[in-house]
Amino acid sequence: MKDYGSDRIRNIALVSHSGAGKTSLAEAMLYVSKGINRMGRVDDGTSTLDFDPEEIKRQISIDLALAPVEWNEHKINILDAPGYFDFVADMIAALRVADGAVIVVCASSGVEVGTEKAWAYAEQYNTPRIIFVNKMERENANFKTVVEQLRSMFGTKVVPVQLPIGNAQDFRGHVDLIQQKAYLWDQNKVTIGDVPADMADDVAAAREALIEAVSVTDDELMMKYLEGEALTDAEIESALAVGTKSGEVVPVFCGSATTNVGIAELLNYCVQCLPSPAETVDVGIDTKTNEEVEIKPSDSTLNALVFKTLADPYVGKLNLFKVLSGTLKSDSVVYNVSRGREERIGQLFVMKGKENIPVNQLGAGDIGAVAKLQETNTNDVLSVKGSTIVAKGIDFPKPVMTMAVQPLSKGDEDKIGNGLARLAEADPAFKVEKSAETSEILISGLGDLHLEVMCSRLHKKFGAEVKLSTPSVPYRETIRGKVKVEGKHKKQTGGRGQYGHVWLEIEPGSGQGGDELEFVDNIFGGAVPKQYIPAVEKGIRETMAEGILAGYPVVNLRVSLFDGSYHSVDSSEMAFKIAASMALKKGFMEANPVLLEPIQNVYITVPESFMGDVMGDLNKKRGKILGMEPDNGKQLIRAQVPLSEMFNYAIDLRSITQGRGSFTMEFSHYEEMPQPLAEQVIAASKKEE
Repeated sequence: MKDYGSDRIRNIALVSHSGAGKTSLAEAMLYVSKGINRMGRVDDGTSTLDFDPEEIKRQISIDLALAPVEWNEHKINILDAPGYFDFVADMIAALRVADGAVIVVCASSGVEVGTEKAWAYAEQYNTPRIIFVNKMERENANFKTVVEQLRSMFGTKVVPVQLPIGNAQDFRGHVDLIQQKAYLWDQNKVTIGDVPADMADDVAAAREALIEAVSVTDDELMMKYLEGEALTDAEIESALAVGTKSGEVVPVFCGSATTNVGIAELLNYCVQCLPSPAETVDVGIDTKTNEEVEIKPSDSTLNALVFKTLADPYVGKLNLFKVLSGTLKSDSVVYNVSRGREERIGQLFVMKGKENIPVNQLGAGDIGAVAKLQETNTNDVLSVKGSTIVAKGIDFPKPVMTMAVQPLSKGDEDKIGNGLARLAEADPAFKVEKSAETSEILISGLGDLHLEVMCSRLHKKFGAEVKLSTPSVPYRETIRGKVKVEGKHKKQTGGRGQYGHVWLEIEPGSGQGGDELEFVDNIFGGAVPKQYIPAVEKGIRETMAEGILAGYPVVNLRVSLFDGSYHSVDSSEMAFKIAASMALKKGFMEANPVLLEPIQNVYITVPESFMGDVMGDLNKKRGKILGMEPDNGKQLIRAQVPLSEMFNYAIDLRSITQGRGSFTMEFSHYEEMPQPLAEQVIAASKKEE
């Protein structure tokens, strides 16, 4: 593959709702451009870009995949992003480095939740976009209905540039509204002819709407249009390109990826209407001044942003990057500005699915990959030593679902730990931690499928098989009453015995559910010698850590040691530690013990129409609604909900809101658990013991 200047490159993200046909469209683009000799199919597991075993098995895209297409003396880097919600992090990464986007919409399903999300993320990154209405050959396909949905949802700047000739099984081509020509397809051959007579009125009306939309991009054209003068095809094409790049116009095209209808024309418009890297400016931060700076493709200093990392036990780590400025060369040394470390670059690659095509260098605007970097991960910036400019990274979504991982085979703990760490390096939306309280390995991600896929990869790539379970809730125990209690440990077995005797006053502490113990030494007259008092406190602390009511840590206690006795020969630190533990266990059960549960602050963003259902569900989960406020056209609900009710909330919220809701949560405080529920937890704990 030859070198292309940044003005001859197009970086295009294919984004959509899951199942709209992005990967099939990428396959068709590769085939039409002669990048592949034979078209694969997602359903058959033979597509170029869905090559991972999990993708073949599930017939959905899971990872962001790359493929270069050479078309009309241009290089189009296709970034095929997953559409399924659990893998939205890769869609965000694709839109961060793409200079333009093709939003793919199914002609029969129309605008779906994933379409809305793709549009919203493209808006967030200010990415120019075009829309491709795919699967025009499908039953119930209706281009007109889809366009009405698009315009209703996203505004009148959405405007068709093509009209289909026929729908569903009758679909056989399209009319180009600029050229006013019909493109008829028959067995991979296209015939260009006149507009069908029965479409003349529709074509005239749609062309008028297109001209009206593009004329706003130029004052002279606007005046010409308002004065009733006809715009030339060249003027319309030029205005369409300007309007698309500025975001004032979003053109709509139609076709079928599986039958290759309309693909060549779509490639033409991608080159004409979507910007090259030379026309874009990236933004970075100067780490010395903490000020924003522009990174232009024309800058000579190397700046490359790593936007994805792939983990493989054989190849090692593979970093995908975009060169924002300068040139990155094979067999060179670069500086990782994000980590302050030098990195040796080996062989650079251009990726076509799983095929790695070696290249000597990649210039500004281009996208490639490099293997086996020691320090570099996603969101790192590669530059030259002395540079202080760091390109703005990708704002990945935070995990919303956590599960516990349990090994299926003994001795797999090291494999599991190493494998999960490698997978977490590759996926910024996937987190791994070991709970200090429950000793469970916890994995967090964007949904149940996300976590299932990670566990499957752990097995296939790293040889460790695990099962997922609901995490243990880190409950706490405390008391509401006040008691005085005696603890005496006396043992005589011949020879030196053991003797420890204490009187404790136990009551709630002054804290609000923290893990503190307020220990007070109220001994007078040496009833308990000073050298044994630390042992009394130690016995209390160790017993609190083990739990008394149900095996959970005890918190918020005030314990006063006010009396006791000792034996000059048989007393020891161990004896007093045991006596204190005995006293605490006895007194705790007499002082109205209660179970505390962790409460989360939950922030839920949902469309207005789902407010009632979401709040009703929160009430069922014992949640407290704290308030509501508008948030970018949606409603933000603030609530407090017990953690035990939130483990599957990502699935519940997606179901209630049809995927349109999102949430974040954080720990707030501990609160007394309702007695019936507490009794269930205590019973389950005793049964487990």
